[in-house]
Amino acid sequence: MSTNEKVVAEKLLQINAIKLSPNQPFTWASGWKSPIYCDNRKVLAFPYIREFIKSELCNVIFQEFQDAEVLAGVATAGIAWGAMAADQLKLPYCYVRPKPKEHGLGNQIEGSLEKGQKVVVIEDLISTGKSSLQVVEVLQKADVEVIGMVSIFTYGFDVAQQAFDAAQIPLRPLTNYPTLIELAIEKGLISAEQQDILLQWQKDPSNWMK
Repeated sequence: MSTNEKVVAEKLLQINAIKLSPNQPFTWASGWKSPIYCDNRKVLAFPYIREFIKSELCNVIFQEFQDAEVLAGVATAGIAWGAMAADQLKLPYCYVRPKPKEHGLGNQIEGSLEKGQKVVVIEDLISTGKSSLQVVEVLQKADVEVIGMVSIFTYGFDVAQQAFDAAQIPLRPLTNYPTLIELAIEKGLISAEQQDILLQWQKDPSNWMK
């Protein structure tokens, strides 16, 4: 566990952007039962933590994707983060809708792209990776080169890593589920028994509690 991963996780816990509730699970939109809920939109309300997360995103982009010519945010949660990072790095910016607009120009990509440009996608959260990689496909159809994706958090599901590997898209999250659980144990936020529950969920989230 790197120091930055731990610091990012700590800040997300500090403002309740991530909540752990192994004994009273949340229900996701997919119907999955989950002992964790992550809402990184909350970070936007905390200026100093917002600035820290933005700087961390920029550091990763600068260090690992130096060839980036454009940043693309994933609608809706990645839009603000992508815009802030693009502003700090002085890069062009666009964002990608889940589906084309049903009026006007019918755009799915909002902004301006040129064929062949190297694009880094900015996402707030990776679960299965399906919706994030759909954005990659939309960009690729626009004849640009997606060279990677940076997210704030990932649950670290095997299915997501396999999907990114298959798509040949490097994924660089600022922090991750194992780091979060390790930190929660260190801070006494969960018991050893609850840790076991949380780790079991990560191994097979779709069948957990069935």
